Amino acid sequence: MKLLCLCSTLDLTYRYGCTPSWWQFFKGLYELGHDVIAVPYQGKAIESPWWRVYPNPCELEGNAFSKVKSFLSGRATSTAEGIGGSITKTAIESWIRPRWESHISTILDKERDVAAVIVFTIPLNHFSGIPTRLRDRFHTPFFYYDGDVPASLPRFGGYASGFKIYEGGDLSEYDGVLCNSEGGAKELLAMGAKRVETVFWGVDPDLYRALPLEPDRDVFFYGLGKEYRKTWIETMLVNPSRTMPDVSFVSGGKGLDEGMGGVKSIGEIPSNRLRVECARSRINLNIAREAHAGVFASSSTRLFELAALECCIVSNPCAGMDRWFDPDKELIVVNSEEEAISAYRRLLGDAELRKSLGDSARKRVLEQHTHRHRAEQIARFVQSG
Repeated sequence: MKLLCLCSTLDLTYRYGCTPSWWQFFKGLYELGHDVIAVPYQGKAIESPWWRVYPNPCELEGNAFSKVKSFLSGRATSTAEGIGGSITKTAIESWIRPRWESHISTILDKERDVAAVIVFTIPLNHFSGIPTRLRDRFHTPFFYYDGDVPASLPRFGGYASGFKIYEGGDLSEYDGVLCNSEGGAKELLAMGAKRVETVFWGVDPDLYRALPLEPDRDVFFYGLGKEYRKTWIETMLVNPSRTMPDVSFVSGGKGLDEGMGGVKSIGEIPSNRLRVECARSRINLNIAREAHAGVFASSSTRLFELAALECCIVSNPCAGMDRWFDPDKELIVVNSEEEAISAYRRLLGDAELRKSLGDSARKRVLEQHTHRHRAEQIARFVQSG
């Protein structure tokens, strides 16, 4: 199949959590023999050996908004509230949306045999009407993938760094909707989606391969900010760092350098350094955001990355965790600060147990959670539509 994939961005420097996964999904589709055409909504169109590109028709506008957004904080951008919302809505309706519709139309006309258009976590309401009009014209089905469920759902309000993507949007415009959450899928159906399938995150096991390094620190957490998980960061990282002075605690990532007790911050980590930092650590933490942890089987990328890297993983509780990994065999789940401290002590004193957990976690990834598994699922969903 020839697939036109419109995605939030292809540029890793924006530090969007989904971007590395778009790379891996597209690579998986390529490896299965599909022709992938990628177009980013934010930033430059970056070509690779696994996909070809068309340019972002609103690159300058997106960069300008991104700079303005960096000065704002507190909640996701609305298109229905206040003067800012009115300005944003006007810009989308009068400039952004028409340019994108024209651009997609030009691509479909030039390529002619596109089997499907898949929109990967571009704000749904920014494209309102486009799927309906272009499907009628080109007879090409449109699909939507929301990789931020459940945080993106109206009842959670979205990430402060992004948009309230469902305000004024219409899921029924799409031939099918994909998402990263089983529990969230039910809500998307209730919101008007014609059909929904859950495609969990997955990883390229060649990209996420463990390095043979001797660990030089004890407990490590990497993530993009504290949003929706401040309590568990306190429970699993900050408070234990105060009560275990003999244990080294390290954090990496944006927004994790203040109020962290005895945790040493190493700042943001480039994508190609993640496996090095994980390999240096005896224990790696998965601290899922509260929205993801509470809604059944809502996958996040970090858990699969750590598992593929053969890390000894300690995680906060996630509803439906056993849909991906077996607690106690492939990772350890803790329910309190006391359990976290006890688990750290036990694991730091048992190198063989750490290795067993890491080996088992990677084996599970290879069996069920690679980028090809996910690409196969996406392709089947599109073909069955």
